[in-house]
Amino acid sequence: MGEGLRVLMAEDVEDDAFLVARELKRAGLVVDSRRVECEADFRRELGEFRPHVILSDFNMPQFDGMHALVIARETAPDIPFIFVSGTLGEDYAIRALKNGASDYVLKTNLVRLPPVVERAVSEAAARSQRKRGEQLLALEHTVVRQIADADNASQGLKAVMRSICESEGWDLGRYFRVDEKAGLLRFEESWCMPEPSLEEFVEGSREMTLAPGAGLMGLVWRAGEPLWSTDTLNDPRVRQSDLSRKSGIRGAFALPVASGGRTIGVIAFSARRSREPDERLLRAVQVIGSQIGQFLARQEQQRHIARLNRIYAVLSGINATIVRVRGREELFREACRIAVRAGGFQLAWIGVVDEKTNSVKAVAWEGAGEDYIGLMPLGLDESRPEQFGLAGRAVKERRVMIAGDIAKDSRIDLRGEAFARGLRSLAVLPLFASERPVGVLALYADTPGFFDAEDEMRLLLELAGDIGFAVDHIEKAERLNYLAYYDPLTGLANATLFRERLARFMDAAREAGHKLALGIVDVDRFKTINDSLGRPAGDDLLKQIARRMSGHSKESSEIARVAADRFTVVLPRIGRGDNVARLAEQRVADVFGTPFLLGAEELRVSAKVGIAMFPEDGADAETLFKNAEAALNKAKESNEPYLFYTQKLTERVAERLSLENELRQALEKNEFVLHYQPKVETQTRRVIGVEALIRWMSPERGLVPPLEFIPLLEETGLILEVGEWALRQAVRDHAYWAENAPRAPRVAVNVSPIQLRRPNFVEIVKEAIGQGATPHGLDLEITESVLMEEVAANIDKLKALRELGVSVAIDDFGTGYSSLGYLAKLPVQSLKIDRSFIITMLKEPGTMTLVSTIISLARSLRLAVVAEGVDSEDQANTLRVARCDQMQGYLISKPVTRDKITELLRRKETKVSKAG
Repeated sequence: MGEGLRVLMAEDVEDDAFLVARELKRAGLVVDSRRVECEADFRRELGEFRPHVILSDFNMPQFDGMHALVIARETAPDIPFIFVSGTLGEDYAIRALKNGASDYVLKTNLVRLPPVVERAVSEAAARSQRKRGEQLLALEHTVVRQIADADNASQGLKAVMRSICESEGWDLGRYFRVDEKAGLLRFEESWCMPEPSLEEFVEGSREMTLAPGAGLMGLVWRAGEPLWSTDTLNDPRVRQSDLSRKSGIRGAFALPVASGGRTIGVIAFSARRSREPDERLLRAVQVIGSQIGQFLARQEQQRHIARLNRIYAVLSGINATIVRVRGREELFREACRIAVRAGGFQLAWIGVVDEKTNSVKAVAWEGAGEDYIGLMPLGLDESRPEQFGLAGRAVKERRVMIAGDIAKDSRIDLRGEAFARGLRSLAVLPLFASERPVGVLALYADTPGFFDAEDEMRLLLELAGDIGFAVDHIEKAERLNYLAYYDPLTGLANATLFRERLARFMDAAREAGHKLALGIVDVDRFKTINDSLGRPAGDDLLKQIARRMSGHSKESSEIARVAADRFTVVLPRIGRGDNVARLAEQRVADVFGTPFLLGAEELRVSAKVGIAMFPEDGADAETLFKNAEAALNKAKESNEPYLFYTQKLTERVAERLSLENELRQALEKNEFVLHYQPKVETQTRRVIGVEALIRWMSPERGLVPPLEFIPLLEETGLILEVGEWALRQAVRDHAYWAENAPRAPRVAVNVSPIQLRRPNFVEIVKEAIGQGATPHGLDLEITESVLMEEVAANIDKLKALRELGVSVAIDDFGTGYSSLGYLAKLPVQSLKIDRSFIITMLKEPGTMTLVSTIISLARSLRLAVVAEGVDSEDQANTLRVARCDQMQGYLISKPVTRDKITELLRRKETKVSKAG
C-alpha cells in the first residue's frame, strides 16, 4: 500500500495531469496519483487503487466526466469527486454538483485546488466515520435482538456469527469454548457461507483444540483482546493447516467472549481475501463479545438450574424408594428408572462388584442403548487395559469418573457406539457400603459437558451416597438373617439350617428308595491348637478346613459347621457302605492329608469321623444325627479314623478297604499273574487260542478268587493300570510261545468298560503290541453291553484296532441288549455265548433254541462262534452238532499258567481230549 493521498485522475492530457499533481505537492500534500482516460481503466483503478479522491476533466475524447461521476457514485459513493476543467459553464457546474460532485476547479485557477481537495477528503472521512459508526451500532442492536430471541446457546451463536459475516463481509465464523478443566479451547459452534470448501474447513475444525497462546485464538484467550490478521498465510501467529490453504483463507480476526471479567470463549472470523485492520470494528466486537458472554452465561445458568431441578427430582424419588424397598434388586431397578424418567438421563445403569469374576456386573438399567452395556469393558484388572474401563477405574480409585465429551474421550473405546445411541457425556459414581466400594451408578446425558458443574456433581455424589447407604442397610438386614442360618466364620450352614437340609435330603432318599450317609467330622486337638497358637490361628484353620471341604463337595448344601470344631457331610445318594467308607477316607485325605499354613508355620491336623446310614441308623434327621455323633464318640475313644454306627458294617468296610490297599500294592510288587484257558475247534479239539485271565497271588491271602478283587479293581479305577499290564504281559507271553513252542496261539484279553471308554484306548493297545513279537497275536474280548453304550465312537475304535491286526470278540453274548442293525455294522470277528446258556441248554429247550439261534445269527453275519463254560462231553457233542466253531471250559482245561500252556503246545498232537 502506498503512503499519502491517493489521487485518481480522469484526464486525457498528460501535461494537465502533471500540473495538477505539482500544484497539490506544492501545497505540501504527499500525493500518489494515477491517470486514466477510458472507462475500463477507470473502473479497474477504482477497485484496485482505492483512491482517496477522484479528479476528473469534463470533456475527454474517450470518456465523459459526467459518465465517470455516475460510475463513481455507483461503485464508490463515499469517495469525493472533483471536476478539474479548462471551461465549465455555470449550468454544467450546477448539474455536476446535483449529480454528486463534491466541487469543481478551473484549470486556470489551480491554486484553489489543494484546499478544495483537503476539505473534500476531510468531509468524506467524516461522513464515512459517521456511516461506519451507524453501521456498527446497527450491528450491535442486531446482535442484542438475536440473542434475546434465541431459544438456546447454539441458536444464538449461529445467528450472531451469521449477522457479523453478512454485514462485515466475512465468509465464516467459529466459536471455541474455554474448557477450564482441560486448559484448552474446544470447538463448539460455527456458521459459514454455503460453499463446499468452507464447509470442509469448518468440519476440519471440530477436533481442533488450542492451548493459551497457541495460534491467533489462543493469543486472544490469553490476552483477552481482539486480534486481526491481514494475511493469514504469512502471519506467524496463525496456525497453518492444509484445509485453510485449500479453502483459500487469507484474512481473519478473533474476539474474546467474556463474562464476569473472564474469557469464556473466542469467536474467530475468516475470509478468503486479505482485510486491512478495522479498529472501529475491533472496538465494536469487544462490546459484542461481552454481550455474547452475558448471553451464554445466562443460558448456562438456565441449563444449570434445569439440570439441578432434574437431579433434585431424581434425589427425591430415590430417597422415597429407599424408605419402602427391602431388596437390592428392587432398589437398583427403581433408581435407574427414576434417573431416566425423572432426571431426563439418556441411560442409567447400576453394576455391582463381582469378586469371583473380578469385574463389575451390570444388574439394573433403564433408557436408550441398553444393548450398549453388554459391549462395555467392566473388568477390575488394571493389567488388562482392554477390559479396564471407567467403571473399573471408579471402583479402584474410589472416585467419580467423568467423560465430558464421550466422542472425544480416548478412555472410552466405544465412542462410535455411544454416539450412535445419543450418549454424549457420562458420569460413573462409585457406590460405597461401610466405606467399601460395592458397585457403580453410571449416568449418561445427551449433551457434552453435562457433568462439569460442581453443584450438580455434589448432588449426584449425594445421590450415590444415599444409594450406598441403602445398600449397606439392606446388607446388614440380610446379614442378620444370614447369621440365623449360617456360620459367620466359615460361611457354611450352621446346625439349625443343616438339620432342615438333612431332613429334606432324607425325604428325597425315602421317595427315591436309595440310601444316604451322614458323617460328622471332629478336628483332633483343636482346643490345644486354639490355646497354643491363639484364636486367630484357630479361626484361620477352621476357614481353611471349610474351604477344602467345600472344594470336594458337589453341593454346598451337603456340608455344615455344627459346633466349634465339628463339621458335617451328607452323601445324599450312595450304594454300599464300603463306598461310603472309601469316600470318607478320600475326603479326609483331601482335607487333612496336606499341612495347613497358619501364619509362617505348617501344621498337620487329623480328624475323626462318625458315620450313620439312612434308613438303617435312623428314620428322622434328629435320630440319624444323634447316632452319627455316637459313632464319632466311639471313633474318638478307640482312636479310629472313622467308625460306622453299626459295628458289623464297620468291620466289613474295614476288611474291604484293607483289601483295596493291598490291591494298590499288588501291582507294584508284581503279585498279579495271567492264567490261560485254551480255546479249541469244536470238531477237531485242536487248540487255536487262549483266553488270558488275571489272577492275584497274595503273600498273605494266597490265590485270591477273581470275584473278590476284580469288581474292586473296577470300582477303584485300578483296573486301568492292571488292564494295561495285562495287555503288555499277554503280548510278551505270546512272544515267549513263538520262541519256545511249535506254534503260538492267539491270546484274547478281556477289556473292562472303563478301559474302552478312554479316548486313548487304541494308543494304549498299540503301545502294548509294540512290546511283543511280530505278529503280536493279540485279540480282545468286550462285553455286549459295553459295545452298545457309545456305538459310533466304539465302531471307530474297533476299526482302528482291526487295522492293528487285533481281532475283537463280543463276550457274554445274549446277556445284554444289542441292536441287530448295529451288530451288523460292528467290525467284530466272533461272538462268545455266555456260559449261563451253555450250562442250562441241555435241561431247558428254550435255552437250547436260543443257543441255536445265536449260532445261526453269527453264521449269517459271517462271525465265528465260541461257547464258554463247556464242562461235559454232552455239551460238547451238542455244540458240535449245532455247528458251533469253538469252545472252552473245564472239559478242555481249567485256566493254567504260561508254562502249562507251553507244555500243551509242545505235545506232538495239539488236540485236547479232556481236561488236563
